[in-house]
Amino acid sequence: MKRIQIIEDDTVIRTELKMLLQANGYMPVEDGPCDLILMDVNLPGENGFARCRKLRQTSDTPVIFLTARDTPEDELLAFGVGGDDFIRKPYHSSVLLARIGRILKNTVNDSLTVRGLTLNLPGMTALFDGKSVELTKNEARILWCLMNKELCTRDELIEDLWTNGMYIDGNTLYVNIGRLREKLGHIGAVDFIRTVRGVGYRL
Repeated sequence: MKRIQIIEDDTVIRTELKMLLQANGYMPVEDGPCDLILMDVNLPGENGFARCRKLRQTSDTPVIFLTARDTPEDELLAFGVGGDDFIRKPYHSSVLLARIGRILKNTVNDSLTVRGLTLNLPGMTALFDGKSVELTKNEARILWCLMNKELCTRDELIEDLWTNGMYIDGNTLYVNIGRLREKLGHIGAVDFIRTVRGVGYRL
C-alpha cells in the first residue's frame, strides 16, 4: 500500500484528504517514509515552497502542491523548487486521484521500503527514522538487490552490478557490503544486512 504524507494545516481539508486516500487504497501518514507528499503552500512558519526546496536536498519523493494560490507565478515557483504537480483548491477528487496515480506509476521503481528503511535509487540515499545517508552507486545497487529478494547470493549481486556497468569482484563486494553496513548503522539501521555463510546476504 502506497504511503502518502499530507502536509495541510486546515483540519477539515486534512480530514477530507485522509478519507479520500483511504477509500482509494492509499495509506495517509503524518510523517516518516512515504511514496508521495501532498503539500499546502500557506503553512504556519515555513511555507510549502521552502519545505519542498529543503526536501530536495536529501530526497526525490514526489510532491504535489495542493493550494488556494492560483497565480502563474505561484505555479512556476512550485515547479522551480522541485514540485511535481500543482493543483488549485477547490480540487476535484477524481482529478487529484488521477494525478496521484500518474506520478506514483512513473516512480514505482524509484524507491523501496523494507522494515522502515527506504532506499531512493535515483537519489542514491537511504532513509531510516528520519535520518538519511548518501550511498555510492555500488552501495545503492547492492541495497536495491537485497530489498527485492529474500536472499541474494554473492554471484547474483556481482552479476547485477556487472549488468549495470559497475565492475566488481568478490573482494570489492565484501568491501562495499562493509561500507554499506557502516552507513546504515549511522542512521540507526543496525544489523539490517545479515551474512548467510557460504551463500550470500539477506536483510
